[in-house]
Amino acid sequence: MQLFSLISPFFATFHSQFVIPLPILLFCSFFLVLLLLQWHHPRHKRLPPGSMGWPYIGETLKLYTENPNSFFANREKRYGDIFKTHILGCPCVMISSPEAARIVLVSRAHLFKPTYPPSKEKMIGPEAIFFHQGAYHSRLKKLIQASFLPSAIRGSVSEVEHIVLRLLPTWKNCTINTLQSMKKYAFDVAMMSAFGNKQDLEILEGIKSLYQCLEKGYNSMPLDLPGTPFRKAMKARKLLNETLRRLIEKRRESGRHGGGLLGVLLGAKEQKLNDIQLTDSQIADNLIGVIFAAHDTTASVLTWVLKYLHDNGNLLEAVTREQEGIQRKLVEENRRLTWEDTRRMPLTGRVIQETLRSASILSFTFREAVEDVELEGYLIPKGWKVLPLFRTIHHSAEFFPRPEKFDPSRFEVPPRPNTYMPFGNGVHACPGSELAKLEMLILLHHLTTSYRWQAVGGEEGIQYGPFPVPKQGLPLKVTLRKNTEP
Repeated sequence: MQLFSLISPFFATFHSQFVIPLPILLFCSFFLVLLLLQWHHPRHKRLPPGSMGWPYIGETLKLYTENPNSFFANREKRYGDIFKTHILGCPCVMISSPEAARIVLVSRAHLFKPTYPPSKEKMIGPEAIFFHQGAYHSRLKKLIQASFLPSAIRGSVSEVEHIVLRLLPTWKNCTINTLQSMKKYAFDVAMMSAFGNKQDLEILEGIKSLYQCLEKGYNSMPLDLPGTPFRKAMKARKLLNETLRRLIEKRRESGRHGGGLLGVLLGAKEQKLNDIQLTDSQIADNLIGVIFAAHDTTASVLTWVLKYLHDNGNLLEAVTREQEGIQRKLVEENRRLTWEDTRRMPLTGRVIQETLRSASILSFTFREAVEDVELEGYLIPKGWKVLPLFRTIHHSAEFFPRPEKFDPSRFEVPPRPNTYMPFGNGVHACPGSELAKLEMLILLHHLTTSYRWQAVGGEEGIQYGPFPVPKQGLPLKVTLRKNTEP
C-alpha cells in the first residue's frame, strides 16, 4: 500500500492536466497491479524468468508457428532449465532438468496434479485415471496395472501375433500410409487388451466405429457448434457410453466377466475403492482412456521405427539377423512366438528404446500446482501449469552424447536416472508400457524377416498432429524380401 500512496499524487497531477479515457486508465491500472503483485513476491520466491507474451494470447502463436523443439530450446538457452511462459490460455512453467522433473513427477507429485484441457476430459471421460489423484487414482491404478503386468500380458503373445499375421499380407506390394496402418494395428491390440478376445463381436464393431468418430474430433478446436468435428465427436462419445453400458450389463447378466481390462474392472465392480464405489460410468471412462493412451502413441513410435530402420540399412540388416535366429528356432521346434522369445531380442529392444528417445513422442506432460510451490528457488503459484520437457532432456548432449545421431548402442549401458522417461515417471507413468513394447517386438519380428520397405515421395520433415511423425504419415512401398530363407 505504501507504493500506492507514493504514486497516487503523480496520477492526480497527471489527470488534472490530461483527460484519460476510462478504458485506458483501467487497462493501465490492471497491468500496474500485476507488476506490483510480482514485486511483492519475496525475493527467495520470485517467479521463474521468461516472457508471458501478449495478454491472454501469451506465446501460443509463437508455439504454433515455429518448430516446438525450437520454441522450447530457444527459451531454455536464454533463461535456463526453468522458465515461465503463457500458452493455450494458461500461465506455465517449463522445466528441463532431470532433478526438477523428478521432484514434480515423483518425490513431490502430490503437489502437482495431472491436468488436461476441459474439452479433452469431456471427450475421454472425467472418471478416467489420468485426471485424478489420491485414493481413487491409487486403487484404480492397481486394477489397471494388473491387466498390463508381464505376468498378465505374456498370454497375449499369440493374440497379438495373430493380429500381425492378419495385417501384414495386406501391405504386400502396396504403398501404405505408415501412420494410418500402424494406427489400425495399435487400435486392434488396444481393443483386445481392453475387452479380451472372441467375445461380443457385434458390439465391439460398434465401439470401433464410434471411437473412430470420437478420434476425429479429439484434436479439433473445441467448438460445440452444429457440423463441427467437436460436436460430432461429443455425440459419438454419448453413444459410446451407452454402448459400453450395454456391454457391461450383458457381461454382468451372463455371470462371466470376460477377458481384458473390462473383465478386471467388472471383477472389482462390487468392491469399495477406499469408500468410492466403482460405477459403470467409471468403468466406461477408463476403458476409453486406455484405448486412447494405447493407440496414437504406439502407432507414432512404430512409424518412427520404420523410418529409422529405412534410413539405417546396416541396422536393419542387423535386426533382421537377430530375428532370423529366433525364426530358425521356431521352425525347428514347430511353434509360434512366445513371451520368452520376445525377451531374446536385445538389439531390437534397443532400437525401440532409441526410437523412444530420439522421436520423443511424449514431448512433455501437463501438471498443475495444487498450492503455491517453491521449486529450485522459484515460486510456482497455485493453478499454474508445470510442463516437464521430456524431449529436451532426451536430446541433451550432457546425458546422451551426439543426441541427433540415431544410435541404439547407447542403451547397452543404462541411462542416468531421470534422464530417460518415454512413458513418463512416477505414479502417473503409463501402465501399458510393457504391452506397447511387446506389440512392437512382435510386429518387427515378422516385418523384418519377411518384408522390405522403401519411402515414396521423398518429402522429409516432421508434422505434429498432435504427436510428432514424419511428413504425410511416411508413405512406404512394401514388398516381400527377395531372400526369405533363414
